[in-house]
Amino acid sequence: MAPDREEGDSRMSNVTNVTDDLINALNAHDLESALECYTDEAVYVSPAGVGEGRDEIASFLGAFLTGFPDIRWTPWSTVVVCGNLVITQWALTGTHGGPFLMPNGEIIEATGRCVSVRGCSLRTMDGDHIAVHCVFYDQLELYAQLGAELVRQSR
Repeated sequence: MAPDREEGDSRMSNVTNVTDDLINALNAHDLESALECYTDEAVYVSPAGVGEGRDEIASFLGAFLTGFPDIRWTPWSTVVVCGNLVITQWALTGTHGGPFLMPNGEIIEATGRCVSVRGCSLRTMDGDHIAVHCVFYDQLELYAQLGAELVRQSR
């Protein structure tokens, strides 16, 4: 029984190491290193949309790195479920110091406002790489902190 436990512990350690690598790369604003955490065909799902493949994922992650030059992800807890699903609860903090693309295509120019947003991520792993990354946070919380005008569109 001990070998199975060691193998399971090693597998859990590998997938949590990828989480640490991703967060460290994003906090260092090293987009290239962050993208190395994903498979070539990875899918990124967030409130702002869906990105397929590393180039599209780079667009989503790059938008945050550009809009918030001092952005920092702080993990609160990480849990591995069934060996390949990693769930992390986190907080994102930063100062809006650059252009930030809204989902409707508008760009909010730098406001100098500080933001703090809570969220969680679910990552399905394929070996030692992220295959699917689903990010959940309250867009309204973020946009309100930026002072964005949210206007209801008429049909």
